[in-house]
This record gives sequence, structure tokens and C-alpha cells, in this order.
Amino acid sequence: MGLCMSLTALPVCFYAQTSLSLVEQQLPNPDNEPLPVHPVPHPRQLKWQETEYYAFFHYGMNTYTGLEWGNGDEDRKTFAPTAAPNPRQWLETAKAAGMRGGIAVVKHHDGFCLWPTETTDHNVTNSGNEYGRAVNIPRDFAEAARDLDMKYGFYISPWDRNSALYGTDRYVKEVFLRQCAEIAEYGTDQFEMWFDGANGGSGYYGGEGGTRSIDRATYYDVPNLRDTVHKVCPDCVLWGVGGEARWIGNEAGWAGQTNWSTENRDYSPEGNGMYGTEDGWFWLPGESDAKATNRGWFYHDGESPHTPERLFQMYLETVGRNATLILNIPPNKAGVLPPASVTALTETGKLISQRLGTDLAPQATISTNKVRTAGAKRDYKADNMTDNDKETYWATNDGEVSDTITLTWDKKQTVRYVELMEYIAKGQRVRKFHIETSTDGTAWTRRATNVETTTVGYKRIVPLNGSTSSSYGEGYNVKALRIVIEDSKACPLISRVAVY
Repeated sequence: MGLCMSLTALPVCFYAQTSLSLVEQQLPNPDNEPLPVHPVPHPRQLKWQETEYYAFFHYGMNTYTGLEWGNGDEDRKTFAPTAAPNPRQWLETAKAAGMRGGIAVVKHHDGFCLWPTETTDHNVTNSGNEYGRAVNIPRDFAEAARDLDMKYGFYISPWDRNSALYGTDRYVKEVFLRQCAEIAEYGTDQFEMWFDGANGGSGYYGGEGGTRSIDRATYYDVPNLRDTVHKVCPDCVLWGVGGEARWIGNEAGWAGQTNWSTENRDYSPEGNGMYGTEDGWFWLPGESDAKATNRGWFYHDGESPHTPERLFQMYLETVGRNATLILNIPPNKAGVLPPASVTALTETGKLISQRLGTDLAPQATISTNKVRTAGAKRDYKADNMTDNDKETYWATNDGEVSDTITLTWDKKQTVRYVELMEYIAKGQRVRKFHIETSTDGTAWTRRATNVETTTVGYKRIVPLNGSTSSSYGEGYNVKALRIVIEDSKACPLISRVAVY
């Protein structure tokens, strides 16, 4: 009784102190992870960027008319393949080129659909022969991609020069959104849906003709479009009109040496698409679309492919500059890639493998001057940059925005390229860096002096001789190499250093 009375007489603060002492303290950041630098990518954008290099296949009505932009009044019977189109052959060639996926055009501006859609009779079921009437490119392309373990997606033109409804308030709901939903049903694992920026102008428009103008920012009901596609294909990035990746606006296979993945809504794709905006308020990574042949996007008699050296240069100037490369290879009238294109792409794949396939960095001793304090279950040591694990990275402590990464070999190595990758899940950070080599580990010579060594982003590949057009050369025989990070938005996070 006396004990009970004495307990009830204790002050309230005693109970508070006693109860707190029984709760295990939880630190807010036990792994000492760096804070993100916003904006940061959505997980689907990260997966998309990891595709890096993939094919574009422009095939359709224009293949048989010789046009690039059909008017929409083409006779459906003009689509008459001389053999059964073979999307598997397209993707086999892309894989031999070192690509990780492909995007097939299934509807261009002429409105002709390469699958038996319910939205229009301007489709393959009314084409000119049995080969054409049996075509279903989305079905066959998706099946081939899965079988070859490649990513896949589709191009659907928002602009429809055939439809009488285009430009009215019925077109988006009754035609375009339904077509996107139909295509989404061909596979929930699609990685990209491509919406061209060409929208509105003259056309057939069901026979009425004339010119129709729209405000694409509002006309296509983009929020509903995204929801429609993402419900079925959660990892599908909507390019262009969809607003989840931006156009590198030159169609010539190059991105800016300084290239930010961040951007603002009012940017000019042609003027700023190659560069991004350092302090842009949303994540909009760049994709470079370029032609592997010397004529149009669609097949034209007499065309020839670019040389493997030229295609390798495009790779360095896009994938190697924090962009992705979607390289167009047009199927011919038989629905297959011409032999010359197959050869050129296969040789390009060999160049990429030969020149960027043997990483010398894991053989080196790697060190930095600064290392972030380790957490309970994560460390930030220099070895994380050469462990081939994309989820580990080296970092400095907060407030430390510069440092030097040094690689030293027991024996001299011939080096030509340096590859850097930031851990961009926490944002793009590096603003300025440079690279030096040494023959003895003591005296250092700066390399790539004519290159803008500013941004890194998802991936940066720097030719040490400073040239992407004659980049291979004889290389430099070195004992050591160092990457000097001069400035960063916040503590730098580097997930990979590779040397070739």
C-alpha cells in the first residue's frame, strides 16, 4: 500500500523518462546516405536510361509509296509486302549491333496502322495482298523481343492525316487513346512509347482536306494518356508528347558535351534539347534519334548505310554524353533489313565490343583523397567504382564537392577512353572535371584538353585524345590515371569508373 502510494506521488516527468528509456533509439539515416539533389528520375526513367542504345524501325505505308510523310489518302492496297515481314530479323540485327532493344513504327502520320485495330479501317486488314493482310507488327515484334531478351516499344503518331476526326474533340478519345491502349495490350513490359512531335497541318482528313491546327500541350490529354498506358505498362516511358524523355533536337546523332538531364517545360528542343538546363525543375533525360542510312527514315531504293566508324562516332557522342541513342534502320519492301545494313550494324557492334569491351579499371588500385563516413550497412569506399555493382558508389562527406580519383597499375597499360557514371537515382551532380595520365605515377599530363569535361550524368565516355571521329588511335601507355572532380552541386556520387 505504501509502495503504491509512493508511486502515485511520483512526478509525471518520471514516467516519461522511464518509458523513453525502454524504446530503442532509431537514427534517421543509419546508413549515412547522401541526400538527393532534386529533381531525381522516376524508377521507370532509370530503367529506360539503362537501355542506352536501341534501334528504330520505320516501316509502313511510306515504304511502298517512297514518301517520308504520307498525306493520309493512300490506297490501302498500296501496302503490299513482297514477302512476310520479319521483325525477328530486325531485332537480331539490332542485337548484333550491341543494342539492348528496339522501337517499331506501327502508325505514322498517314494514319495507316500495322495491326488489326478497331479504331479505323485504314489498317493492314485491307492491304493489297496476303502478306499484308497477315501483318501484325506489334504482336510479332513483341514476341521476338521477349524471345531475344531485348527491350521493345512502339511509335504511334499522334497526328493522323487520314482521320476525319483529327482536330475535333472526338479524335483523342475515340481514336488516339484507344490506339495507345490497344498497343499497350501487346505487352506489359514495354519500355518506351514514342509520340512524334509533328502535330497538325494539311492532310486528307477523311476527304475533307485542308489544314487543321491543334495545341498539342492540351489536345492530347496527356495526364489521361500517361495513366492509360502506365496502368498496363508501368515501366513504359512516354517520349515526346508524353513528357517523360526529351528530344535531342538535331537528328544527327550527337548530344551536347555539357548535357544535363534536368529541364524546364518551356525549353526549345531544337535549341536546348542537346544540353538540358542545369537548374531545370524536372527530370527530362535526352534521347538522340538518328539514321543509320543516308536517305530517309523510311526505306528508299538506292540507299546505303553509314560506315561502322561513323555509327561508332554517333555512339560516343550520344551514349557517351549522357543521352540514349535510337538508331533508325529501315526495313525494305520485303519487310526485312537489307544485307548492307545488316553488315554495317554487325560491324558496329564489333567495334563497340572491341574498343569498349575490356575494362582495365578492375586491374588497377583505385583510391581517393576523401571518403564518406560509412553507415551501418553501407560504405562509400573507392572500390565501389570498380565492383560492377550499379547500386554501390563512392561518395564524399556533405559539403565536399571536389576530389581526385586515382587508378594505378602494376604494369603500364595502353588506354584510350575513360567512362564515368554517376549514381543518378539521387540526382545529377558533377559540374566540372578533368582527366590526367602519368607514365610513372609522379608527373601528370592532362588529356582531352579540347573536350568540355563538365557534366557526367548517367554515363560519360571521354576519348583521351579528344576526338570522337578518329578516337581510337594508338592510345597512351600509362602507369596511372586520375579523374579530378573540380566541382559538383553536392557531394559527388560515382558508381562506375571504367578505362579502355
